[in-house]
Amino acid sequence: MRFARKFAVSLASTLLAAALIPASFAAKIQTFTGTVSDAMCGAKHMMPGEDAACLRACIQKGSKYALVVGEKVYTLDVKDKATLDQLDKLAAAKATVKGEADGDTIEVKSVAPAK
Repeated sequence: MRFARKFAVSLASTLLAAALIPASFAAKIQTFTGTVSDAMCGAKHMMPGEDAACLRACIQKGSKYALVVGEKVYTLDVKDKATLDQLDKLAAAKATVKGEADGDTIEVKSVAPAK
């Protein structure tokens, strides 16, 4: 009887912990809205002409995409081509990025035009 009670308490604790783990991971996903840029130029593009053209030139030279939110510039860590294509379409435009922030870098989960 005593063993069964300890087992039941242990099982209940394990199930509760397992139920809480996904909630803690989901809490890390944040939403950021700002202007799509590149990490080299940040908030102010250096090339004359349109900002989108400068951004694309910097990306072709190896810079990463970035998101300018107010005064802060986040480097975007993108894992898939579809997201890179979406960022290219939104070059120098307002976008909403969902992902996990770690300092000045956002691991991107999704990108959409800002509403």
